[in-house]
Amino acid sequence: MDYRVIKEGNMFLLTDPAGDIKENHQYGLGLYISDTRFLSEWSYLINHEPLILLDSDGSSNYCSRMVLTNPHQEAGDEIKLWRESVEVRKEHFVYDAAFFEKVTLTNYSPKPVDFTFSLKAEADFMDMFLIRGFQSGKLGEQEETITNSEQLSFKYKGADGVTRATDITWNEQGEVDEAGRNYIHFPIQLEPQASKEILFKVDTAIDGPCGNEDLNFNEAFQRIEDSYEKWESQLPKVHSDSLHLTETFEQGLKDMKMLMSDIGFGPFPVAGLPWFGVPFGRDSLIAAWQLLPFYSEAAKGTLLTLAHYQGTEKDSWRDEQPGKIMHELRSGELANTNQVPFTPYYGSIDSTPLFLMLLTEYVKWTGDFATFNRLENHIKKALQWIDQYGDLNEDGFVEYFQESSKGIANQGWKDSADSVVHKDGRYADAPIALVEVQGYIYQAKTGIAEIYYAAGDNEKADQLQREAKSLQAAFEKEFWLEDENYYAIALDKNKEQVASITSNPGHLLLSNIASEERSRAVAEKLLSEEMFTGYGIRTMAADEKAYNPMSYHDGSVWPHDNSLALLGMSKLGYQKEVKKLVDALLEASSQFDQFRLPELFCGYPKEERERIIKYPVACSPQAWAAGTSSTMVQALLGVFPNVVEGVISVNPSLAEGMTELSLQGLSIGKGKLGLKVVKQEETAQVEIVENTTGLKVVSSQTVVSK
Repeated sequence: MDYRVIKEGNMFLLTDPAGDIKENHQYGLGLYISDTRFLSEWSYLINHEPLILLDSDGSSNYCSRMVLTNPHQEAGDEIKLWRESVEVRKEHFVYDAAFFEKVTLTNYSPKPVDFTFSLKAEADFMDMFLIRGFQSGKLGEQEETITNSEQLSFKYKGADGVTRATDITWNEQGEVDEAGRNYIHFPIQLEPQASKEILFKVDTAIDGPCGNEDLNFNEAFQRIEDSYEKWESQLPKVHSDSLHLTETFEQGLKDMKMLMSDIGFGPFPVAGLPWFGVPFGRDSLIAAWQLLPFYSEAAKGTLLTLAHYQGTEKDSWRDEQPGKIMHELRSGELANTNQVPFTPYYGSIDSTPLFLMLLTEYVKWTGDFATFNRLENHIKKALQWIDQYGDLNEDGFVEYFQESSKGIANQGWKDSADSVVHKDGRYADAPIALVEVQGYIYQAKTGIAEIYYAAGDNEKADQLQREAKSLQAAFEKEFWLEDENYYAIALDKNKEQVASITSNPGHLLLSNIASEERSRAVAEKLLSEEMFTGYGIRTMAADEKAYNPMSYHDGSVWPHDNSLALLGMSKLGYQKEVKKLVDALLEASSQFDQFRLPELFCGYPKEERERIIKYPVACSPQAWAAGTSSTMVQALLGVFPNVVEGVISVNPSLAEGMTELSLQGLSIGKGKLGLKVVKQEETAQVEIVENTTGLKVVSSQTVVSK
């Protein structure tokens, strides 16, 4: 990964490995908040020359640390500064809409040194859509920059009427650049082995004064450390004798913490960095679902956030309809001036059923019927959207069709333009009914019905069950490919099967829409030579005409896509398949820095190169990739609680080389569950070490209560 990224709240910092923000980098380096770049340049020089990077550490997630040094510097016959004389340590983080950096300069020369240390900074206030190169349009104007020995301040008056400002301060007397450039110079004199600290703070403002609290570096750092300690203390504890699983799981949880935001309705995960640090529908819902066993508050916060933005009218510009759950919410200059439709944008065919699915799973885990009741009107509107607006041609299936001129054409999770393709290479024409979306709707309706039955509302429950069974019958008839013993990815506008073999049907394993026989066939196909790389399941089979191992959606491997198939395999008791897929994903994670699974990687077979080929612009961290590590633990333990029915299903299978896996402090309903799984020859023994849930534990394995 050729960048370092840290995030806290709604601000994130993206730098190169040296901790610098340089112009024209492929990732658009900068300090961001509310879809706007508040720092577009940030770098240091010694005697007007760039530093040399020695080490870069971004492993803590909330703080990056770098070690640099000076180049060799001569002027004629005079040595100005011997190479590697000065060590430059950088430590930075973001907190409370501010960026903090501590620079420690140490003289490791045997002689006193005298040099100029300089900061170069710039703020362009560019909108994220412009940085990504997707849009152009009417923009505001940069106002006068203020530069003096105590501060460097930038201000921008946007086309949306919003004033944005960046204010840089420091704790040492600086000198203004004589040429009028945005440099601040610090004359430094150091004796041998002596050090000097310079503290920088970058405050940001949107229509107001810069800085919320007058926090110094140490105070802010302590607060952010405390927040991580609090986060870790409230999570269940996982122990395993597999280093790969432990490291992958812990990194995934740290990434989820970093990606948490709150815009007034509770915590929820943003989609990923650097491009998608904003509220999403599909991505946030799936990530919150993956995290349910460990932090159910994220599910509640996600549901309440998305309910607030649920569609209320028919608006073609935003692909909005009443009851529809949004896809993506942006808040930058282009969005505020309606030059892009993301305020929010609703072009997602699966966010609405996923909203209902997450709600049912949340209730099964927590027993929080109060939140279900609070959202009942939103449930009603979402179900109405599915039946009225989602079914475009009244054939019983939910389809998508882009209406917005600046919207998204393919509106499933594979949203690139070439992702839904026939066997002969033709791109499918919309309206398109995706295979996994029908499974989501079946699972949503049967899940909501189950909760209505428990509440005594049999009339609503019976209606939903009838609708689900009708969908199931039509689905099995129209989507099944007899020749392939598998499901089509979609039906196109002519109701022709899009018969390319893809990973999408793997999501059906969670829904129960498929028969046992066909579910088995799906699981076998997913792990066949054509679909399975050794590191995970490809998005498209290797023998398809459109297959490309380097593509975004037609042959690559997406961890979250694998995680949904994995959960389904575990739920259905396919233990051998669970083990094989977890082994592959753990092997994959071990090839990335800090065991952090990225958004995706290329789909080349393991035996071809014996190492993963990385996708060049994959987001990392990505919420649903981070959540895959939580899914692996749940799938290995086979834990599926249902507070509504009063049972907890536990059917474990341990990964390669594992002999033990335990989980303590798992919140289910109003109590806690603790369990330990120990491998015994070809089976696993389940020991229940704690159960204050009041629910019955059922398992196909031997269960021992402590």
